[in-house]
Amino acid sequence: MTPFKILAPLIATLFATPIVAQSCGDADHPCEIVSGTYHISQPTGEAVGIVMHLHGGGGHAAAMMNGQMAQQANARNYVFVAPQGYHPDSRFVRNWSVSANNSFFERDDIAFLEDVMADIQDRHNDRDLPLFLSGFSRGGSMVWDIACQSPNFADAYAPLAGAFWDDLPESCAAPVRLFHTHGWSDRVVPLEGRSFADGAVVQGDVWASLKIMRETNGCTNRQPESSRFEGTYWFRKWSDCQDGQLDLMLHQGGHGAPDGWAELMLDWFEQE
Repeated sequence: MTPFKILAPLIATLFATPIVAQSCGDADHPCEIVSGTYHISQPTGEAVGIVMHLHGGGGHAAAMMNGQMAQQANARNYVFVAPQGYHPDSRFVRNWSVSANNSFFERDDIAFLEDVMADIQDRHNDRDLPLFLSGFSRGGSMVWDIACQSPNFADAYAPLAGAFWDDLPESCAAPVRLFHTHGWSDRVVPLEGRSFADGAVVQGDVWASLKIMRETNGCTNRQPESSRFEGTYWFRKWSDCQDGQLDLMLHQGGHGAPDGWAELMLDWFEQE
């Protein structure tokens, strides 16, 4: 028997085996770039978009890979991305560089997340996919900062239980699509905010954050045009805005995501 005939079955088996393009990114093996690390999971079907979710203060990006947002995103054929906040000299090592008085960070996280997206596009050629940015608590505040300072970073924004910190921005760069969710009973990040370090650092008032975004989007009225209850959810929507989109959902719980939050946010993202 010739060497080729001996090797032929092995060669056929190798070429019949699917090639796994993703070399990093699962919960145990983050993708590493110069400015930090991130995790990523691919859908089984052809990707229709990218969902990036930012963890809360002190959180682990790896833990996000088994969360509801990751599961819902992949089930709908979105790529799911969980970057790792990292600031060794911060109060929380696993933190985000949220704009706030008397706060200093080693890394510009807007630049870091731009690096993450560039790396994903290089690895997976996902350059034309729409991007949805969500985040919880401190990660939610980072979402607000990015929506305000770099509105073109994502196609839509969904912060959860986190908004601007003081000093509040006087204005934002451009209109955006933003859906904010908050617990009526949240004591960690109350709707009115709270202070730390004898008042040196202050969580911003969510209502004030919404006011800034109404002005940015060119919303005519202070009050929303639509307000409705659905079970434990209270939806409020400003529909008179010249550009962008602004929605608010309050729920009866505390500092966390209400049941069905991920699915609701993706439903909203897919409306347009």
